[in-house]
Amino acid sequence: MNTPVSVDDRLAGSPPRPPQSMGKRPPETVRDDQAPFNERQQPAAELQELEQSALNSPGRLAGWRFDRDEANQRGA
Repeated sequence: MNTPVSVDDRLAGSPPRPPQSMGKRPPETVRDDQAPFNERQQPAAELQELEQSALNSPGRLAGWRFDRDEANQRGA
């Protein structure tokens, strides 16, 4: 089933230019578009930052520990 949709020309804008018109091959265009995402911090640095954050966090358990026997009794 087709549903007609009306979109303002200013909202839709012009279609993207093909890579060949910019003097690039399609893979180069994709690489250029992905560059900002690939320039993030290295995963090891992110992991270290997360670990430090977790170790310095006061936590929210207030001394509570998981008790398997208690959990099994509640489930029965």
